[in-house]
Amino acid sequence: MIQSYASHRRLHPLFHFFIIPILAFNFLWRVAMTIRSPGLESVREALVAVALVALAFVARIYALKVQDRLIRLEERLRLQRVLPAALAHHGAKITDRQLIALRFCDDEEVAELVPRIVSGELRGRNAIKRAITRWKADDLRV
Repeated sequence: MIQSYASHRRLHPLFHFFIIPILAFNFLWRVAMTIRSPGLESVREALVAVALVALAFVARIYALKVQDRLIRLEERLRLQRVLPAALAHHGAKITDRQLIALRFCDDEEVAELVPRIVSGELRGRNAIKRAITRWKADDLRV
């Protein structure tokens, strides 16, 4: 499938359709058991269930943060490489979120989008992604 703005969001099947549903079911089950028969053991099991759900989300968030840092570095290097000298100083004015959105455009389109981003015409990452006409897929994101 060709990636586009409409299809670029990615679900990780193991995380979204296996781990989270099982942990959510376990959490709800443990809370129900704690309500049905309160006690130290059932409260402990409910707390462990909460901790497991939190652990799953923290692990996912950490992985995404590391990827964002790498994408930010890659995009800053790309801006230095592909922007003409007249636009090169604008690269420092682009936020991390804007850089992360720029990863979807090809090298030729970067020079067209950077002035629009710096001027405020394209503010958020969704506006930037919608403005991209020559979409470059990011198939490595988890």
